[in-house]
Amino acid sequence: MKLVMPGGGGFCGRLLVRYFAARGDEVIVLSRTPTETIDGARVLSWDGVTAGSWTECLEGAGAVINLAGRTVNSRYHADNCTQIYASRLDSTRVLGAAIAACQAPPPVWLNAASATIYRDAYDRPMDEATGELGKGFSVDVCRRWEQAFFDAPTPGTRKVALRSAMVFAPGRGGVWDAFAGLAKFGLAGSMAGGRQFVSWIHGEDFCRSVEFLLEKKALAGPVNLAAPNPLPNAAFLAALRKALGVPFGLPTARWMLVVGAWLRQTETELLLKSRRAVPGRLLEAGFAFRFPDWAAAAQDLARK
Repeated sequence: MKLVMPGGGGFCGRLLVRYFAARGDEVIVLSRTPTETIDGARVLSWDGVTAGSWTECLEGAGAVINLAGRTVNSRYHADNCTQIYASRLDSTRVLGAAIAACQAPPPVWLNAASATIYRDAYDRPMDEATGELGKGFSVDVCRRWEQAFFDAPTPGTRKVALRSAMVFAPGRGGVWDAFAGLAKFGLAGSMAGGRQFVSWIHGEDFCRSVEFLLEKKALAGPVNLAAPNPLPNAAFLAALRKALGVPFGLPTARWMLVVGAWLRQTETELLLKSRRAVPGRLLEAGFAFRFPDWAAAAQDLARK
């Protein structure tokens, strides 16, 4: 099928481009830097704000997967916050208007979202039916993003919000390389005590679950893209070190993470929030994870 992927030049986008191109699909990436080369995709220019010639590719498309959005791996000061909101809300709204104007609109639209929408959870898992939404800037971004998505006037198009956990796959710019780098320097010990849960998904299961959602016509609304077994940070990092053959990881105190985040111009929330999302709807619909447990996933990733 013809698959249109706004924001497909990022890490997760390139995973999906390779996956669907290998399947034989025609993949069109909408990018703010149209001169970039993405193997397996045709790249068209858009600004994520206004309609243009790119809207023509939506006619007769089999699916849209919108991944557009400025990275949240930054300090939450006023300018960055404004850009984080705008990059998500503007792109979602202009896509909705373009799809609504199509004579032959795509039958399904998957829109990026985030599992960070749930509250800081130590006590129990958070699925789509019983999960409790949190508070704060990042949660508000997720809420408004999903609202813009579901408010889009596209009655002929099924819509799914991809509440994704961290996607682990080898490659520059991915979280696997970041965590593996810490481990190799002896810095992947427990963080701030290590009680906070880590939600994750292997890159292969991420791509397979997106494919599953495209094909399952009964599924709409928010769906958690996360492995079924989140685990505490200390256990997560211990399994990571074991997979990489690193015998020891220096524990990191909270104050050290605060200083490190300031130096790297990011926020400690990315490491300290307890994310315990589980894939209730995927499992109910019959999706079978190839990597449901982190130890096996980490071993597989370490071999790649």
